[in-house]
Amino acid sequence: MTNTTPRTTIISVCYNSTAVIPAMLASVPEGVDVVLVDNASSDAAELAALAASHSARLIRSEENRGFGVGCNLGAAAATTEFLLFLNPDAQLLDGAIAALETAMDCYPKASAMNPRITEADGSAYFKRRSVLLPRKDHMPRGWPDADREVSILSGAAMFIRRRDFEAVGGFDPKIFLYHEDDDLSLRLKAERGPLMFIRDAAVRHIGGSSTARNPASAAFKAWHMGRSRVYAGRKHGQPVGYLSAALQLVSPAMILSARYRAKKWAFFRGMISALKG
Repeated sequence: MTNTTPRTTIISVCYNSTAVIPAMLASVPEGVDVVLVDNASSDAAELAALAASHSARLIRSEENRGFGVGCNLGAAAATTEFLLFLNPDAQLLDGAIAALETAMDCYPKASAMNPRITEADGSAYFKRRSVLLPRKDHMPRGWPDADREVSILSGAAMFIRRRDFEAVGGFDPKIFLYHEDDDLSLRLKAERGPLMFIRDAAVRHIGGSSTARNPASAAFKAWHMGRSRVYAGRKHGQPVGYLSAALQLVSPAMILSARYRAKKWAFFRGMISALKG
């Protein structure tokens, strides 16, 4: 008799994501649990309707506490063996979940995995480096030709054994945005087991974020990136890059582009705010 007990829960943190979440939900195989975390979206009613129409559980956060905290909220609702943290603007290709589950069985020491991620234009996406990694651990460009251990994982589609996720305390709640997946990857690798790239499991990153490309949105993201760069860099003993950030403030682009100017000033202010605590 075939075992039909679900082994995987998909967790997707949503913030004004209703333009892209239907395609992700439509790609989920029948019988796979889905938890959507509403990170204080302005389109909450529409997201609730989408969740109900796809039999997904919806968890609401009364405030946007960041991507990592949203992931932790979703994971707390899961009871399955595996967790797949999947961006709302991604799609699972045929057999992706089954291939990841099979890979976990084949590589019992592995703590977490990335599938083969394709960008919307068909190009390969492979996370090969991080500011939290020493240069010697950076990997070659492009997908590996076969399954292999890797230095770091992307949070766009991160497949993790739930027991390992819980053992390291999940995502660091002190990181609001940026480098939270790098930090989790490194802790999993150090404390629980290798990170893997799985060639036969495929996910498409379809894009289509609703975030406006304007100086205000650029500044918001850059400020949090600056804070995360300092906090996570210190945590993992890597250079933070204060001088580089300061030099960018005198770039000619500061005069020519309001968006660039807002972004670089906000990044620098975020770094300074992290230094203050």
